[in-house]
Amino acid sequence: MQDILSSLQQLNRPRLLVRTAKTVAQTYKRDRHLKQIFHSSALPKHGAALLRLIEIEQTINEMRQQKHAGYSLARHIEILAALMGETQLFRAAHSDK
Repeated sequence: MQDILSSLQQLNRPRLLVRTAKTVAQTYKRDRHLKQIFHSSALPKHGAALLRLIEIEQTINEMRQQKHAGYSLARHIEILAALMGETQLFRAAHSDK
């Protein structure tokens, strides 16, 4: 659990991007958002979802840094918001243990 959370804490993204994602994360619905992001009806457990979201976000962030023509700000915000939402759910699920 700590490996996932520590890797999330090391993310260093532009402040405006993070603030926008936090606003979007307030309406995060796991069923709807993860199905859309992963293009799957089966939802992974929180830890597995976080690992996949981290990989996706790193790829998108690299595209942002390289000013890649295929970079989508909306997609980046969507992924960061999902990361934030899943992190909250992950912490809640593991705080009982």
